[in-house]
Amino acid sequence: MPRADSRPAPPSAPPAHARGLRSMTGYAQARAVENGWSLRVTIRSVNHRFLDLHVRVPEGFEPVEPAMRQLVRERVRRGHLDVALHYELQGASAVAVNEQVAAAYLETLNSLRAKFSITSEPDLAALLRLPGVIGASAESLDEEMNKLEGVVARCLSEALDKLDRMREAEALHLREEMSVVLRRISEFSAKIEELAERARPLFVGRLESRIRELIGDVQLDPARLAQEAAIAVERSDISEELARLRSHVRQFESLLASGADVGKKLDFLLQEMQRETNTLLSKTPGNEAEALEITRHGLEIKSEIEKLREQVQNIE
Repeated sequence: MPRADSRPAPPSAPPAHARGLRSMTGYAQARAVENGWSLRVTIRSVNHRFLDLHVRVPEGFEPVEPAMRQLVRERVRRGHLDVALHYELQGASAVAVNEQVAAAYLETLNSLRAKFSITSEPDLAALLRLPGVIGASAESLDEEMNKLEGVVARCLSEALDKLDRMREAEALHLREEMSVVLRRISEFSAKIEELAERARPLFVGRLESRIRELIGDVQLDPARLAQEAAIAVERSDISEELARLRSHVRQFESLLASGADVGKKLDFLLQEMQRETNTLLSKTPGNEAEALEITRHGLEIKSEIEKLREQVQNIE
């Protein structure tokens, strides 16, 4: 009796449009040929706060535009998108002569010849170049539209798949760059925490010296002095801001790894990180070496946050 294969089955591939972290910048196109029609869909995407969708279709293809818009909205959440549908006739359809239109042109030409006594014969090549003589008639477009709607949808879906792959590849580079920036923010935060620990006793000593300068030889109650010093130290304590900043960095990293539709959340986190850094800087007193170093590292964090903000603007 043959042994059962104990090897695990290979993992199934994710759907073509499974959502992952995506940039809002990309370009894609797809082609399809059906019943003598050559269709081409192009998509250009750039960053935008919301979904700003523009769809252009040739004359006669207006009935497929609502379905195209709906398909794009199901696949794209944010960005300025220009979607264009182009078509060409191929084979026999491409050189089909609309005899009714040609006859109407000839009738008009012959009427003008008779009215103005023109003896020259109409130029057949010029006649064929007149609008509507060569190509599909409006009636032909109407007849073909039901068949073409499905072809347009498949062509647009293929273009959106290509756009997704391009935007995911761009997002991968953005995520790597942002991860480097987040590490630098964490390193600066750790240095600030170490400096704050060293600066605390120096701050207490400076505070006591300042109080003695103000009151002169008046005897101080040691307990009251300690209490006032503790209150002042608490007001200048930045441990809470550093803890929240670390928490925001972890949340940022988690969102980068979680998938799509995180651009607005990342932008909100950056606002919170900027607020904590500003508070940290405002609570750092004195001009001792440690305080100056804390200020320098805090300004570096603000600079790194701005770099993140520029990159997040392009995340869907």
